[in-house]
Amino acid sequence: MSKREQYEARTEQLITPIVQQNNFELVDVEYVKEAGTYYLRAYIDKEGGININDCELVSRALNDLLDAEDFIEDSYILEVSSPGLGRPLKKEKDFQRALGDEVEVRTYRAIDKCKEFVGLLNTYDKETVTLQLDEEKEIVIERNNIALIRMALDF
Repeated sequence: MSKREQYEARTEQLITPIVQQNNFELVDVEYVKEAGTYYLRAYIDKEGGININDCELVSRALNDLLDAEDFIEDSYILEVSSPGLGRPLKKEKDFQRALGDEVEVRTYRAIDKCKEFVGLLNTYDKETVTLQLDEEKEIVIERNNIALIRMALDF
């Protein structure tokens, strides 16, 4: 397990009781380096959406635990936020929630000369995702070929 994965897993353990206590959902935790700065990001959600006060509540509680545990070697910036409208589907519950909804998929390798697909998420498993592109056309995409899958945004 990489250092990044260890930091994310330990942070997830620390934040889970906080989000559960407040009836929030933990969407994701990521530890990334951007422009020379490390960021520890936690994405939370709830029915009706997250607001700034919710983020502040979780951030303060998590920050205290992170300071007490002090398991991250590098200096970093802690961010707690909503995952946003275009959040990627990563976890089992994300895929379950999206079943029957329109999703956008971008692939690493072209399938029938195309790398972007929009369709209804019909089924998924550990190896594949099946989209209903229109009334007659369905496509099965290998998950190891998926660069990004997220809810489709209609404006």
